Amino acid sequence: MSADLGSVAVLGGGASGLTAAHELAERGYRVTVYERNDTPGGKARSMDVPGTGTGGRLPLPGEHGFRFFPGFYRNLPDTLRRIPYPNKSGSVHGNLVNTTECLVARDGGRPNLRFPVRTLLSLPVPESLLPGALVESLAGLVDTALNLPPSEVVHFLGRVLVHITSCELRRIEQWEMVSWWEFINADAMSREYQQLLGVGITRDLVAIRAEVASTRTVGRLTQAFIYNLLGRGNDGEIDRVLNAPTSEAWITPWEEHLRGLGVEFEFATEVKEFVCDGGRITGVRVRSTRSAAARTVVADHYICAMPVQDARATWGADLRAADPQLERCDRLQTAWMVGVQFYLRTRTPLVHGHVIHVDSPWALTSVSQAQFWKGRDFRSAYGDGEVADCLSVDISAWDKPGILYGKPGMKCTRDEVRREVWAQLKAGLNGAGRRVLADADLHSWFMDPAVTGLGGPSPSNREQLLIHPVGTWYDRPSSRTAVPNLFLAGDYVATDIDLATMEGANESARRAVNALLDADGSPAPRCRVRRLYRPPELTFLHKLDEIRYRSGLPNLFDCGR
Repeated sequence: MSADLGSVAVLGGGASGLTAAHELAERGYRVTVYERNDTPGGKARSMDVPGTGTGGRLPLPGEHGFRFFPGFYRNLPDTLRRIPYPNKSGSVHGNLVNTTECLVARDGGRPNLRFPVRTLLSLPVPESLLPGALVESLAGLVDTALNLPPSEVVHFLGRVLVHITSCELRRIEQWEMVSWWEFINADAMSREYQQLLGVGITRDLVAIRAEVASTRTVGRLTQAFIYNLLGRGNDGEIDRVLNAPTSEAWITPWEEHLRGLGVEFEFATEVKEFVCDGGRITGVRVRSTRSAAARTVVADHYICAMPVQDARATWGADLRAADPQLERCDRLQTAWMVGVQFYLRTRTPLVHGHVIHVDSPWALTSVSQAQFWKGRDFRSAYGDGEVADCLSVDISAWDKPGILYGKPGMKCTRDEVRREVWAQLKAGLNGAGRRVLADADLHSWFMDPAVTGLGGPSPSNREQLLIHPVGTWYDRPSSRTAVPNLFLAGDYVATDIDLATMEGANESARRAVNALLDADGSPAPRCRVRRLYRPPELTFLHKLDEIRYRSGLPNLFDCGR
């Protein structure tokens, strides 16, 4: 560790705040992290289900929603490798486990679709990423996995090819303003095409309706998965999960490592307002959530690392006047995406990976977790000795009517949410003679206490997710602000991955730290910011497309929709 270079207040202890603290502490800054919750990690953390651990067992592990780590993440894995952990790899990165399958669960007695999730080509030759070969490779996969009409497979892959070969200028100026639904011509296609490649992709990647989701964002992530599938630019396999509850496998070791680097933490501390005077931040007013006591925090530099809905509430008129990009953040949209965990009496590994419940009106995805938590027996490690598995379910569409009560999730009571989600799970998993989930097997359930007021007039979710409707990119701020000692980190900040993810949070924090180092005139090495993989084989086509775009011409492969 280098010499003391000054103090930094990091406001927010989620993935972005902890990343910023990590990078700054390694460079010699005195860092204090202020976090509203009682533990670090934000939406990524796991949490104890109160009153469930008996007989020396740990409490049942709850969470906001399950974590997964695609192989195309490039910044977060670097951080994971720098967090010590007593395993074979010596780091938290070694706690990642590859999944091998994905299941698409469908209602109405239709057969469910199961397909492998692994790279097809570990070391592909350059020719495999040329347009003709790329489409041919993917066509067979999509046709086999999704069983769509050949004409629709060809059409969809043609649209993906258009996006893959589009230059950045076209993506930002044209595709950012076109919805994914329109881009893939979903209105003219079959219900299966709409559900799998329209609704399914958008809700699973960006938790938003395909009719409004930005093509730039959805297309960017789709092509990242494709390159991952082809073994290009990978940190690892396509889909990975942790081998234990998130806080056990990642967040708690990270906190311990940061404390060892000198980082201090103040939990149960809520940020109320940034104080701006003379174009600089002179302090931050905070309040204890335990005692309501208020005080002002003072540091040399400030990194705002809170979720956007919380951050913009702390930006007063003087601060907004100092940097107009903060005002634009008011237009950024968030939505509910929070999960439910069902604790089951028997091991229920639905598939060795994630399940997409494509027909569920609440846009459910799930994962059976115990199968990945190797080296521990769930029944003897957690709860009261009766629970053998945890089925963790993410709910992406809280505004749609359900199948039991005909009400959106926001209008249901907590118990109605539980019953509704369980019914939607069974509708997809138990059809066509299958009986995968049984009511008698359900021991208990849990939902993040950040969700309050369900069934009442003012339901609230304190931990919402940034969504990406068309035009969102233009309102996302940079990590550098016009205020010389204020920097922004969070998954709403403009990043290369362009998606509200742990990777985006990590990338934004690296950018914020680099901006701070620049403003401070620091000679310390800058954080490396890794972009999503760009195949060099496509450079010529990207340059050609930029010429065509500037000339008012469509993409070379865009034959209309």
